[in-house]
Amino acid sequence: MSAESSNLSNIEHRAVIKYFLKKGKTPKKIFEDMVSVLQESAPSYTMVKKWARLFQQGRESCEDDPRSGRPVTVVTEENVRKVEKLVLADRRIKLWQIAEELQIVKNELEKLYTSI
Repeated sequence: MSAESSNLSNIEHRAVIKYFLKKGKTPKKIFEDMVSVLQESAPSYTMVKKWARLFQQGRESCEDDPRSGRPVTVVTEENVRKVEKLVLADRRIKLWQIAEELQIVKNELEKLYTSI
């Protein structure tokens, strides 16, 4: 298997763990097998143990659980252009002024500002 084809997503890693767990393999053996095939792209032993435990406890889904909180949607091409324009017009502009202008929470603006 080539290095490119051995890069699996987290969901695919979990499906492999679930499959081998159902076949009776231990988390240690699953980890060793995954490392022998996937090499550096294999999940850590801690992650294999965690997901093996979750599947043994009855979890069926390999998907991530939904998380609370608002998704980060502030960093968009449009917002990046707006911030660039504001900063180029006034290099002494304050973050709170940019946040007010774009109607963005200041903490979220800092994420946007670092992406420029």
